[in-house]
Amino acid sequence: MEQGTEQYPSLWRTPDPAPQPEPEPEYQYEPPQSPIREDRSLLKRIGGGIVALGVLLAKLGAQLKWLLVLLPKMKILTTAGTMLVSTAAYAWLFGWQFGIGFVLLILVHEMGHAIQLRREGVDAGWPVFIPFLGAYIGMKEMPKDAAAEARVGLAGPVLGSIGCLVPLALYAATGNNLFRALAFIGFFLNLFNLLPIVPLDGGRAMAAISPKVWILGFAGLVAGAVFFPNPIILLIVLFAGLEGWRRWRARKSPEMQEYHRVSRGTRVAVAAVYIGLALLLVVGMHFTHLPRTIN
Repeated sequence: MEQGTEQYPSLWRTPDPAPQPEPEPEYQYEPPQSPIREDRSLLKRIGGGIVALGVLLAKLGAQLKWLLVLLPKMKILTTAGTMLVSTAAYAWLFGWQFGIGFVLLILVHEMGHAIQLRREGVDAGWPVFIPFLGAYIGMKEMPKDAAAEARVGLAGPVLGSIGCLVPLALYAATGNNLFRALAFIGFFLNLFNLLPIVPLDGGRAMAAISPKVWILGFAGLVAGAVFFPNPIILLIVLFAGLEGWRRWRARKSPEMQEYHRVSRGTRVAVAAVYIGLALLLVVGMHFTHLPRTIN
């Protein structure tokens, strides 16, 4: 071992310098912000947002101006909405396939009225559907005379009966009884509407022949309510009674007498279409009737 090479720690240490206190952070006094200034700042932000939104809407408006013009005129949206409600109601009872088919048959029937109303120059709306009561088209004015009203009344059952040929053809091609049932209910729907009492189509058609026929139609409707009582036919009896009584009371006024002044040729044509269509619908119902079997 070499001498003098050992290292010994010194017994004397230089004391560490005393720690210096950290300087305290300088406190800067900030006066409290005035509530009025905060409100103004908030209003500025809101105002800026409103301005930005206005600019955005202006740009969108320039691009969609045509849509904003058309929206008030898109009455077809009402038709589509009520169609969906009616379809859901019928589907709940009879299944969605029958519900869709039945509502489409009603639509074809109502489009017959709509087309003829426009041909007659009558301002009218789009079809509005009512579950279990069918549908109707609101007229803002009456046709010019009873002959025009008869043509409008018959146009629905005529086009509706033609529409029933579609499920009938599908049944012949597929043998599916769903289409047979739809054809039958379509024929029945159009035949029922030919009852000669307002506001049904048959009553509008018979107005061109003689309002006295309404008495027979109302008697037949009451008989149906007695033998087949249900809330729907009772409502139809009520509406028919009110409308028939109103028109019957006004039949002798000069305006109504002028309204019902129809040529003999028109009377014959209306009667022929009415009777011929009713007979064809009865035949259609006979061949599409589907007997129900109860297990």
